[in-house]
Amino acid sequence: MGARAGNAPDLRSADRGRMPILFVGHGSPMNAIEDNVFVQRWKSVAESLPKPKAILCISAHWETQGTLVTAMDRPRTIHDFGGFPEELFNVQYPAHGSAWLAKEAKESITHADAGYDEEWGLDHGCWSVMKRMFPRAEVPIVQLSLDYTKKAKDHYGIGKDLLRLRYEDVLIVGSGNMVHNLRRVVLKGSDFNEAFGLDWAIEANELFKKLINEDRHDELINYQHLGSSVQLAIPTAEHYLPMLYVLAAKEETDSISYFNDQPVAGSLTMTSFVLK
Repeated sequence: MGARAGNAPDLRSADRGRMPILFVGHGSPMNAIEDNVFVQRWKSVAESLPKPKAILCISAHWETQGTLVTAMDRPRTIHDFGGFPEELFNVQYPAHGSAWLAKEAKESITHADAGYDEEWGLDHGCWSVMKRMFPRAEVPIVQLSLDYTKKAKDHYGIGKDLLRLRYEDVLIVGSGNMVHNLRRVVLKGSDFNEAFGLDWAIEANELFKKLINEDRHDELINYQHLGSSVQLAIPTAEHYLPMLYVLAAKEETDSISYFNDQPVAGSLTMTSFVLK
């Protein structure tokens, strides 16, 4: 591969392409088997992308002590949820792992002492989305964990480290939800995906988009100072942090396109975006 620090390749050279990057609001695990507007948009976004050599996914559902990358050839499909239909537990997503990408990701990270993991696999924050975007499971996938001991600025720094992978035909995907407060969920029926948002959830989501559009990343990193609506939107950080990884890998010439920009169940938003 290309040279490392001290003799780094010019990532902007004309003969190398830059892969888009995604933040995906993944919502309910049922999106893996239901046909709805969110799933249809995932499919159309995937069809618009260049074919990646591999995918690096940062999911809200893999928190660890330390920063880890999956390094197995056949990551297992993890059903890390309860109370759903048997049909969902029967889903398998047989994508290969990638020893090449695991090594590239580990060696690219300078803001943490990253290590390999050979036990985790693909959790539903990853496979429930990938199953709809790449249904043939033909693209190898590596997951990167969220170190729960690190601060938001450290996660952002790791995201900066990953930028070079965009020039190696790697699709970086952050999977979480901008607004995610399950304790405040309001169900008006049996449909978790009913389009409905509480005032504070809508306010926080609009503020996040404004700050994203204006490249005000420092404020997004220091989200604890953004007011009461944001505090309700982020009671815990794991669904928010994958977005910071994606924003950190943004370059000045990237443009942003939002999709699935909709609240559900009162206290979550499915808002997603592509940077390219």
